[in-house]
Amino acid sequence: MKIKELREMSNDELIVRRQELRRETFNLRLQQQTGALERPSVFRENRREIARIETILTERKQKTAV
Repeated sequence: MKIKELREMSNDELIVRRQELRRETFNLRLQQQTGALERPSVFRENRREIARIETILTERKQKTAV
């Protein structure tokens, strides 16, 4: 998901998306251990999207604090 699309989402939607990505990453790790993982690049994509979400949430939290 692109940063522009993420910025259009509400905080609650971002938190739910982050939880989904973390669950998916966990399942991908299990697949990797069993040798069933087809696309290892998904790890990187998930990590980066989680980081984008965290950045947006932090920016919004700092705006409300000021």
